[in-house]
Amino acid sequence: MSAILEMRGISKTFPGVKALDRVDLAVQPGEIHAIVGENGAGKSTLMKVLSGVYPHGSFEGQIVFDGQPRQLRDIADSERLGIIIIHQELALVPLLSIAENIFLGQEIAQHGVIDPHAAHSRTRALLAKVGLVESPSTLIDDLGVGKQQLVEIAKALSKDVKVLILDEPTASLNETDSDALLDLLVDLRAQGIACILISHKLNEITRVADRITVLRDGTSVTTLDCHGSASVSEDLIIRAMVGREMADRYPHRTPQIGETVFEVRDWHVHHHLHPDRVVVKGVDLHARRGEIVGIAGLMGAGRTEFAMSVFGRSYGQRIRGEVRLKGQTVDVSTVERAVRQGLAYVTEDRKGWGLVLGDEIVRNVSLANLGGVSTRGVIDPGREFAVASDYRQKLGIRCSSVFQQVGNLSGGNQQKVVLAKWLFADPQVLIVDEPTRGIDVGAKYEIYTLMAELAAQGRTIVMISSEMPELLGMCDRIYVMNEGRFVAEMDGAQATQESIMRSIVKSGGR
Repeated sequence: MSAILEMRGISKTFPGVKALDRVDLAVQPGEIHAIVGENGAGKSTLMKVLSGVYPHGSFEGQIVFDGQPRQLRDIADSERLGIIIIHQELALVPLLSIAENIFLGQEIAQHGVIDPHAAHSRTRALLAKVGLVESPSTLIDDLGVGKQQLVEIAKALSKDVKVLILDEPTASLNETDSDALLDLLVDLRAQGIACILISHKLNEITRVADRITVLRDGTSVTTLDCHGSASVSEDLIIRAMVGREMADRYPHRTPQIGETVFEVRDWHVHHHLHPDRVVVKGVDLHARRGEIVGIAGLMGAGRTEFAMSVFGRSYGQRIRGEVRLKGQTVDVSTVERAVRQGLAYVTEDRKGWGLVLGDEIVRNVSLANLGGVSTRGVIDPGREFAVASDYRQKLGIRCSSVFQQVGNLSGGNQQKVVLAKWLFADPQVLIVDEPTRGIDVGAKYEIYTLMAELAAQGRTIVMISSEMPELLGMCDRIYVMNEGRFVAEMDGAQATQESIMRSIVKSGGR
């Protein structure tokens, strides 16, 4: 069978950086073709070339689609061919309906007047294809992230998609929504639609992919056939990605746990928009010096709402309860006061809340502790540069210089900048929310190692994660949260995925 898509010898250079170096990719009709690699390997750049974000002439090499060489000038050119990309940050308008989003820019009209009945009828047919039963008039803002992903796919189907590109489609989804999305990709494959899947979740890759192309340092290392004679394991993929063996996914630790440092008592939080809805219901938590404490739970359990409300009441209203540090009740009613008391919060949304993407690394690192780089209220650029350079070396931030824009860094390096910002504030308690979301296995290991080192230094870490293997691999103790409550507390060494899920299921409906 001839390939529906070939990318031949693709090279792309930015000032001082060769992002792609003669990359080859061939995708068959009706194939799920995964692309994996460490952050900065060139995956997103390659897809931007394919989708017309980087137009013909801005790169070297050739794109062949349906047997014809193509010169894509923009995204519209690629979409006309049936090449549709769905980015990790969904491109939906929250306050428009499903139907309005699906046909935005390609409105169904009669004699120049939009025909809402025809749009609703076509939307219903498209939603049925992706397994959604919602009304076409439902606002996007009223849908969960999993259903929004399905709306994006319905939108792609409305454009007669032939090659569907999905960039980290399950990064923000719970296990149930992830399974539903992967099942849909299998259905699309049966309909002859080719899918290019970019993901760091190797268990999902091995479950659905027909072939896997591995990129490393801007080059295509190998393409693995998942249906060939040799089995394709996660370890084999990792070895190809990082160019070395990774016998352990988590660093070895010998915890030195001391006295209780951080306590939250009888914590209640009401929804930030709907004050009658309680999202955190009487939570008690304690964490000790040198301890990594995990919070497990399904999406919507209240984990992030709990963390943000404790950190300067960044979320919610009608908040009540007590926060204690080293046995003393402390005021954490604003972010400034929480930081002053020794708390730090690494948000799950590094791009939206953790960083100023349009600014340089040097200024992002000092944001949480401007006093540490100032003299009499005036920032000292020399001290700011020295601090950023020091953290660049300590955390292994890969960049051209500390004056590089944060928005141009890979996800893993952006996460390191967020961590550097909070470490410079010298916190006693570090709350990390989904610390490795959307980053590759190599960068994950570096983040885990940093967390282990911080715990060894006597810092207290509270870790929220939707990846249960991550919690089991890193945490000394794990709280299980469901429907706004802690429903179990487990020793990390004895906890299992089964015991965590059992606690969640048994607590349902309380």
